[in-house]
Amino acid sequence: MNDIAASFSADPSVVAIGPRGQVGHRDHIDHTAQFDREIHRVRDDVWSVVGNGLSNQNVVEGPEGLIVIDTGESVQEMQWTLDALAAQTDAPIAAVIYTHSHYVGGTAAVPGAGETVPIWGHERIMANRERTGVELSASATRGAVHQFGLFLPPDGPDGLINVGLGASFRRDHAPHAVGFIPPTEIISGPVSTTIAGLEVEITPAPSDADDSVTIWFPELATAVHNIAWPALFNVFAIRGEEYRDPRVLLNGLDHLLTLGAEHLVGSHGVPISGSREIQNEVTLDRDSIQFLWDQTVRGVNKDLSAGDLIRFVQLPERFASGRLTRQLYGLAEHHVRQIRTGIIGWFDGDEAQLFPLAPSDRAGRLVEGFGGAAEVRRRVRAAIDADDLRWAVEMGSWLVRRDASEDGAEADDRALLAEAVREIGRRTSAANIRNWCLTRARELEGTLDLGRMRTHVFGRAAVMAAAPATTVHALRVLLDPDAAAEVDDHLRWRFADGSTAGLRVRNQVAVPTDGRDADLELALDLETWADICSGRLTLSAAVADQRVTTSGDADRIGRITACFDHACLDHAGLGHAGLGHAGLGHAGPARGE
Repeated sequence: MNDIAASFSADPSVVAIGPRGQVGHRDHIDHTAQFDREIHRVRDDVWSVVGNGLSNQNVVEGPEGLIVIDTGESVQEMQWTLDALAAQTDAPIAAVIYTHSHYVGGTAAVPGAGETVPIWGHERIMANRERTGVELSASATRGAVHQFGLFLPPDGPDGLINVGLGASFRRDHAPHAVGFIPPTEIISGPVSTTIAGLEVEITPAPSDADDSVTIWFPELATAVHNIAWPALFNVFAIRGEEYRDPRVLLNGLDHLLTLGAEHLVGSHGVPISGSREIQNEVTLDRDSIQFLWDQTVRGVNKDLSAGDLIRFVQLPERFASGRLTRQLYGLAEHHVRQIRTGIIGWFDGDEAQLFPLAPSDRAGRLVEGFGGAAEVRRRVRAAIDADDLRWAVEMGSWLVRRDASEDGAEADDRALLAEAVREIGRRTSAANIRNWCLTRARELEGTLDLGRMRTHVFGRAAVMAAAPATTVHALRVLLDPDAAAEVDDHLRWRFADGSTAGLRVRNQVAVPTDGRDADLELALDLETWADICSGRLTLSAAVADQRVTTSGDADRIGRITACFDHACLDHAGLGHAGLGHAGLGHAGPARGE
């Protein structure tokens, strides 16, 4: 089996210095030039704003005005685009189209958006935004910090180089405000329509989001999409995402090839013009994805373990020269693992994985078996010096994880592991991996504290944007089963808009309900609930100042709220004394209703 050189190089000569002193793979540094902030005039009446953020904002002009396609991550980002576009055209904005749910945060900057200006978007956009902003908020935030290098310095050896699909997350738009506006025109299947006086065909094309669409302007021979990126498609996102089935991606790429486009404008990267160039690059991209799928399945049928698979399935050299297939974002090695897990699950036939020891227990025994901590440290140092970085990281992780908590690990052990992880980050061409490795190294060294991102706190904007029942029901993923062991009760939330939601705590789970049959109640407005969920206000304080009123037995309410692993759902003061004047036995509406 060959070594997996594409993941990170064993040759330290690939390491170069970036323009701001960043240390990284030369290919990763060179890739930054693609994200210079620039308005590309793709053809008459089509512009692509590249480098203004993690994604592009694309604009098409029709007889009746401009169609804005994607609005970036913030109102400030979109406003920059609108200001820059004013030098290109004075046409009014006639419509907005979302290619998918990731880059829709700047829509509020568009005059009339959602009112006189229609917004086209897939039917799954709202559900997907709620999922990551509510139930998985801590994981999604932590994952973004690692993948996009949000806490890396701007310059110096650990300085951010780029994020693979763009210069940086939100670039220099700070402070930023999210101004998402929900679609007014819902796309649930292929659509042929006229927008701004142009014939438009919109086709669902799942990619990194199942709400992605491809937009075809036949009169302009131009396709706008989120399916062919300026790097190998990310079957696996290191920040953590649901499984992305590559077979579904192939359908969208095949559709793109049938269009015969003269201009290909993406959510990421510079546009590509010329039908032959587009056919060649998209075909290579499409075939790279099929290669990963087919060869992973071939290896699975050979009963290869996950560790053997990543050496068995390696992209041929032909893909390393494609504009859309270089490993500059994620890595084929990780995609193979994801495909394998997606089709047959986590167990790979390795006996040791059937009933593994707890990580701290296993690490402690390995350290002992190798002759003790001093001997393992010596071996880690020798492996780093020999550029045997995979082995260095594995052994170094034993030293750190032999205690149940990493906080108990010796500083020297953490620093040793950080050194090995950082060196991998410097030798990989993949932006995601460098950013993850350097963020992890800085956390190990103690110069970066991500502890607060391991606590689930809902984003206030996400709570305000979601239906109240969505966030109430999401509390089920915060239930502490030990705290709920003796609880069998039902609590209703009544909101100022008249909506209700409930949780029935029983058998150490919190079952979502409409709250109709509950005899316990919290009455409040959505703003108060958003303050509690986001950690700005404790429930007891809200009860004390009557922003929350209650109905039913105070002790029972306190026992229910105490079941949830959320500091602001505190039950201190929710006994009889605490609730006596704040609404005990009161069934009226919350203040402001």
